[in-house]
Amino acid sequence: MRRTRAISFAAACALASLVAGRCWGEETEYLRDVKPIFIEKCSSCHGPLKQEASLRLDAASLIQKGGDSGPAAAPGEFEKTLLFERVATDDLATRMPPEGEGEKLTEEQFAHLKRWIAAGMPAPADERPLPDPADHWAFQPLDRNARGPGEGGSGAGGSPDVMIDAKLASAGIEPLPEADRATLVRRLYFDLIGLPPTVEETRAILADESPDAYERLVDRLLEDPRYGERWGRHWMDVWRYSDWDGYKDELRSSSRHLWHWRDWIVRSLNEDKPYDRMIAEMLAGDELAPEDPEALAATGFLARNYHHLNRDIWLDWTTEHSAKAFVGLTIACAKCHDHKFDPLSQTEYYAWRALFEPHRVRTDRLPGQIDVMQDGLPRAYDADPAVPTYLYIRGDEKHPDKERPIAPGVPAILGESLTVAPIELPPMAYFPALAEHVERDLVDAAEDQIAAARASVEECEKAAAIEEAAAGAPSIDDGAELADVATEREEASAAIKLAELSLAEAECALQSLRARYASDRAKHALPKTRSEEELKTLAREASAAERRHAAAVAERELFERRQALTKAQSSAEPDEKKRTEAVAKAKGEAEAATKKRDEALANVEKVDEAYAPVGESYSKTSAGRRLALARWIASPDNPLTARVAVNHVWMRHFGKPLVANPSDFGVRTPRPVQLDVLDSLAREFIDSGWSFKALHRRIVTSKAWRRASSAEPETLARNEAVDQENALLWRQSARRLEAEPIRDAMLYVAGKLDATTSGPDLDPSQGEKVYRRSLYFRHAREKQMKMLTLFDGASPDDCYRRAESVVPQQALAVANSELARTMSRTLARQLSGSAESPVADERFVDLAFETTLGRSPTEEERGASLAFLAKQRESLSHREKLTALGGAQAAATPASDDPALRARESLTHVLFSHNDFVTIR
Repeated sequence: MRRTRAISFAAACALASLVAGRCWGEETEYLRDVKPIFIEKCSSCHGPLKQEASLRLDAASLIQKGGDSGPAAAPGEFEKTLLFERVATDDLATRMPPEGEGEKLTEEQFAHLKRWIAAGMPAPADERPLPDPADHWAFQPLDRNARGPGEGGSGAGGSPDVMIDAKLASAGIEPLPEADRATLVRRLYFDLIGLPPTVEETRAILADESPDAYERLVDRLLEDPRYGERWGRHWMDVWRYSDWDGYKDELRSSSRHLWHWRDWIVRSLNEDKPYDRMIAEMLAGDELAPEDPEALAATGFLARNYHHLNRDIWLDWTTEHSAKAFVGLTIACAKCHDHKFDPLSQTEYYAWRALFEPHRVRTDRLPGQIDVMQDGLPRAYDADPAVPTYLYIRGDEKHPDKERPIAPGVPAILGESLTVAPIELPPMAYFPALAEHVERDLVDAAEDQIAAARASVEECEKAAAIEEAAAGAPSIDDGAELADVATEREEASAAIKLAELSLAEAECALQSLRARYASDRAKHALPKTRSEEELKTLAREASAAERRHAAAVAERELFERRQALTKAQSSAEPDEKKRTEAVAKAKGEAEAATKKRDEALANVEKVDEAYAPVGESYSKTSAGRRLALARWIASPDNPLTARVAVNHVWMRHFGKPLVANPSDFGVRTPRPVQLDVLDSLAREFIDSGWSFKALHRRIVTSKAWRRASSAEPETLARNEAVDQENALLWRQSARRLEAEPIRDAMLYVAGKLDATTSGPDLDPSQGEKVYRRSLYFRHAREKQMKMLTLFDGASPDDCYRRAESVVPQQALAVANSELARTMSRTLARQLSGSAESPVADERFVDLAFETTLGRSPTEEERGASLAFLAKQRESLSHREKLTALGGAQAAATPASDDPALRARESLTHVLFSHNDFVTIR
């Protein structure tokens, strides 16, 4: 199998740009038009780590040097060169690039090559071949010196602030000062709990002049349960959370009741569960702690990928996104052929897939619920630990290479291989029906059936007695009355008989259940506590009880069939043909029921050890592959895991990641400007015991995070002239809030946010009427809340970094939303005081700004707001001149009939549309 070791087109262009400034004319054309062709089309086979026929084509000097067949091209002689022959031919056996490795050169690319060779193959004298991808920054170990708990740092690099400030000083940039306290507090609240501070909280914090007031606030918010909800949604983006997206009982993707995984994410973050443990539980909770429902819930990460139509799609998703989410590798690019850019072979793709090959998803019962359609725990398990993995030729699942099964493994570029050991599972893991709560619930349900059947017998007997008494002694002369009484007595007797048979059936069901449980528990007990003879005795008792139950069922069914036959025979159906057919059908069913009853009675007399277990049994051994992978990923020596996680956290605190592509740390992603900062935080993250809360604390207490986002135009212009993209972090970035906190903040500032946590996913169509946090609404491909999608909510398929748009529909959503109108009216009434203590317009405006925007209005804003209230109040006082607007849904809180209050409701509604309401500054 060929192994591609190629550098990316982007990396090649970056290298070329280093020398482009010293070239001109034809040399410039080489860097711009020719070299990219060799990088894109040729370097996968003729690049730094792979040189078929000893030929490299990633530098002009190497092209002239050639390989086993001599020079690939000679200056001025294009048509006579080997290069020309291979790129111009239509023979797929010799054409370059080969079929399956790339498309044939375009006419434009062909013309560029011809012109360059004809011109003498000019190239920069100091052009260098592409570097070895193994030297890529992301594949190198973390710099153990790039860390430090204090400003000076214990290592050479010092703390992140020291590193950032050193770069700023070198660039001659004066960073912006710390943001004002009110702005900083609002920023902190949204960043850590996803909700704004109340006016009272802001005032109390601003009044606290103690030197550690800010740090205590950080700690308090990190301990707030709402922290887990805020950051749970962030990580749900990364881990592709998706609720069940089905129609009726159909499963399309994901798994029912996946909300248990969502709640696990929130709880884990609130508990500050170490990230390495979180990885292990998500990838292999069933192997790590097979009897712990909490760890099993974490495997929702795998259950989310379930695809009932195609197992390969299921495994493709799992393979691709486990690599992207945890180690930032686009391993899916190697499914059909060796990766075009990163040092990942096609074999290594299938070796990664083999780690997941044995696993499946099932739903275990939860306490108090025996119907897993209503609720249950979706979790992973290994169905067949020995199932092989085959490489698909050119990625085609219809053409597996069955001659060479692929062993599980990880990319060689990252060093250590896996140590995989099978895991023997405890009985409760492979036979989940043995859980005490399952037996208890099933026994309770059986006892409830007995009680219901017994009550039915008593009710039927009581009804029969009442009818008998009411009938009295019928007249001998009245034959019709006698017939009616006889019929009623027969029906009452039949009802009693059926109820008695149902009671017997229910009692036998409970006896069978208990006997089978006794046998199954003894059979699977560890260590063994019963002798073989005792086990056989229990099995025979279970078999006998099960047969008695079957006989009781058959007896009841036969009685029902005979009653149905009697009814058909006495039917008053005028159509003789229909009546005959009904009787024939009922007679056939009665005969079949008789045969079944006779067989069941005969089986009662048999003695053997065969019976149906109380539940499904699964493999007693798990392959141990996923646990080995989790431990490899979460190893402190893995160069990628901590970097990838820290980059995600940083991006959500600063609006921009340190590494440009959060899900691709491969060679296409250039070395970040702040790599030392990334490595410093990554090393601290590991040293803290993989504590996310410690990482958040480190970031939000840094000078870089606390900087202002805006300044005087002259200052901004001066700094942007040197660093327009803020790569050196001389200011904080103003960021638009994500969809969820925008909606949640509307509810929160109006005092209407329902703080209920956890539980089943809510119907997204009720997002305007149900006031829970947005986190708890169903999130699936075809089932999402409209407001969230308008404000760029997460895609369930792939959302390592959210898009951000500014479109008119967003403003229209706030303007017309039932939720926004209801909350703005509710807020206006709260801020307006009471009839006994009304709030003046000036005070109302100040309160409205502080509550919604977290700041006081400027003088200009105050004046405009007061003028608006006066104008609206005047217009609303003349209702006969107003025109009703149609189209919008009715709000839960109707608009006020009082012109003054109605004007205030309009102002708070306007503030919900204010840019500062949806922006973190």
